[in-house]
Amino acid sequence: MRIPESDNHSNLSSSYDSVSDAGPSCVVLDKTSHSNGINKENGHSASVSNGTNSNGSPTMGNGLTKHISSIPRVSLPGTTLYDDPYLDREEFVRLVIQSLRDVGYIESAATLEAESGYSLEAPVVSEFRQHILRGAWTNAEPLLVELGVTDADALLDARFLIGKQKYLELLEARKTTAALQVLRNDLAPYSTTSEQGELHVLSSLMMCSDPQDLRRRASWDGASGISRRQLLDDLQHYIPSSTMIPQRRFSTLLAQSREYQRYRCLYHNSPVDPSSSSLFSDHTCDKESFPRITTTILEVHSDEVWNVAWSHDGTRLASASKDKTAIIWRIGLEAEPSSRDCIVEFILRDHPYALGCLAWSLDDSILSTSADHLILLWNTKTGALMKTLENHAETVSALGFMSGSLDRKIILWDMEGELRESWNDIAIRVTDAAVTPDMRRLVAVGMGYNPPPALARANVRDASPPIVSNGNGNAVVPRSPENRMIIYDLKTGQVELSVHMEGELTSVKISEDSRYALINHAPDEIHLWDLEEFRLARKFTGQRQGHHVIRSCFGGIDGNFVISGSEDRNVYVWHRDTGTLLEVLEGHGLGSVNSVAWNPRNKRMFASCSDDNTIRFGISGSEPEMIGKGKGKVRQPWAYHDGEF
Repeated sequence: MRIPESDNHSNLSSSYDSVSDAGPSCVVLDKTSHSNGINKENGHSASVSNGTNSNGSPTMGNGLTKHISSIPRVSLPGTTLYDDPYLDREEFVRLVIQSLRDVGYIESAATLEAESGYSLEAPVVSEFRQHILRGAWTNAEPLLVELGVTDADALLDARFLIGKQKYLELLEARKTTAALQVLRNDLAPYSTTSEQGELHVLSSLMMCSDPQDLRRRASWDGASGISRRQLLDDLQHYIPSSTMIPQRRFSTLLAQSREYQRYRCLYHNSPVDPSSSSLFSDHTCDKESFPRITTTILEVHSDEVWNVAWSHDGTRLASASKDKTAIIWRIGLEAEPSSRDCIVEFILRDHPYALGCLAWSLDDSILSTSADHLILLWNTKTGALMKTLENHAETVSALGFMSGSLDRKIILWDMEGELRESWNDIAIRVTDAAVTPDMRRLVAVGMGYNPPPALARANVRDASPPIVSNGNGNAVVPRSPENRMIIYDLKTGQVELSVHMEGELTSVKISEDSRYALINHAPDEIHLWDLEEFRLARKFTGQRQGHHVIRSCFGGIDGNFVISGSEDRNVYVWHRDTGTLLEVLEGHGLGSVNSVAWNPRNKRMFASCSDDNTIRFGISGSEPEMIGKGKGKVRQPWAYHDGEF
């Protein structure tokens, strides 16, 4: 907003609040020095907090006021910044003024206000902010309309938020009678239908035994904490941002810029390092930080290797083979990839059939393996067989602390291998399943879909085709789709989403943030499903899958790579968020690359296994010291070529 010509100094004190965060936003000048060009007046030091004192009035001495009054206003043509029609000059200048005050350059901010003619915000905004931070609720509420909160529903919501803070503070001060009046007069009339439940919870807080109990039950830190500042942030959603600029808005824009640059960096695989971050250059990662060097080829299995899985600490790798053995490998500590030792720690031989699945316990003390319908539990410290579970009637196709099978059964197990819960007669013959890291959902894929009778009555999102007419007035039920992805609520076992898919589904992997599920889909596709929005987010193509079980996974520092084996003996890598095919890595012998696994600690290392009986480790060409373990006898680049999605 522009400062009126006749009032060039009155708005210079507009600021955020008098209760500044620790740091440069709060500047106190000593008696013997100058800071930021602010001189002491009449022998007294100047105390500055975002340009205001505790009353919201100017803290600048007479010398600074005279200095500001002598600055001529600059008039520039147009209203935009540079030649960009999308950048408003006034908005930019006001953000700079805000940022200068945030870091403590109070005089510079005031000078810019005077020179540009733009004020950070109107006095009413500063007044409203001070009322909220001081708990002057009666004075704050009438200003909402003046600040632009004119929508009836928005006004009710804003008043409810203020009343809630007032109510909690009165309860904290043990003023129960006054709090009850606020509940009746300030909260109940302003509560909407959606807030009735919260109103009931607030009323129950009357029974709190003491202020500490109140703060705990309300998840609130009290009047002396940051609750009033948080209230300001919440009220910001209802006040036009052009009237009251969100706090530290410039910092928010810079953070968004950093995130966008990382999103656009296709090979991003470096940890966040503030010392190497600069506003003067765009973020970029070199291809060399991507694992493209084969440092180790493991040749111990005597037949096809079908699966690999890293321990959670990244120091051991387990492999499962058609030769009826599982091997636990220990990776050496050497920082130089070409000198790493990779030692066979245990060969687990007591399997009557070829192995399909592997899973480590959360503490890495137990390794679960599956051989046909059997599940075997192994002590990873001794290599001893602890227990054999025979609860499934058909091939076990998924392992974790749960197991899934072609027998239409999912079983949840405890750490000792005792059955906790069994989901029997589910709708699909499970070909793979995985639990989200936040323990909220279980995602299963399979075939032979048989819809349960209660599905039509349940509140389930289902993608089955509806009943249609054959044109003669007779209803026709389409043939049940064979292949399905089903998302369950892990706690209740209820179906949240059921989706028909045309091709065979062989693998499920969940991202570390529990947001995405990666589904291998024959023929020749990998699907990325958003588990929060229940939608297909992206498809990845290029790899070959038509006849075999191929497993993919997420990889990289932020899980921003998708990597998969393929029936053409290559390893394919895509950028998760854009779908760009980054690398096609050759190197394995004849047959399919069946499974890939990214090291959970060393984000520049992955393992792949193949029908050629081998396991390969991929390492970045410029790898720093490893967080975890590993060593190699062979160091050679993957044969690769770049591709585009």
